[in-house]
Amino acid sequence: MSEGESEPLRVYEHFRRVFGGPGTGRPGRDARRRAHAAEDESSVPFGRGRDPRGLNAVLDRLTSEMGWESPLARSTLLTEWPGIVGVETAQHAEPIGIEERRLIVRCDSTAWATQLRMMRSAVLARILEQHPLAGVDEVQFLAPAAPSWKRGPRAVPGRGPRDTYG
Repeated sequence: MSEGESEPLRVYEHFRRVFGGPGTGRPGRDARRRAHAAEDESSVPFGRGRDPRGLNAVLDRLTSEMGWESPLARSTLLTEWPGIVGVETAQHAEPIGIEERRLIVRCDSTAWATQLRMMRSAVLARILEQHPLAGVDEVQFLAPAAPSWKRGPRAVPGRGPRDTYG
């Protein structure tokens, strides 16, 4: 795309590529592909592609065509978290979500967060083994948040009490 090319010209070129252009004498590449696909899916009885399919095959095809594999794999990862880390660990570490290929897990205490940080590579290896389509490259374990002392009518500027929490 050149810098001086206008949007209407880009739209025209796109439609010309898809549907064929005037004076070209033949349809565009995408139009030929659509015509070929229409020939394959004819409504002739006992024709090719008319065999009944299982629901699993239909749903697999639908999810791949719509690009839903990764979001479905992510939600499966979140629901199957106890199977990845174990039931006891899952009671103390809850996955919050996946952001930018990073699984974020909130832990009950600082001790659990530290222990899981040391096991990060094993947890990530199991995630990649069991849920490769989830697109998780990193796991972040968060300790519980300390209470904030910055609210209220008598809040004092500064860092607040110097105690540890969790």
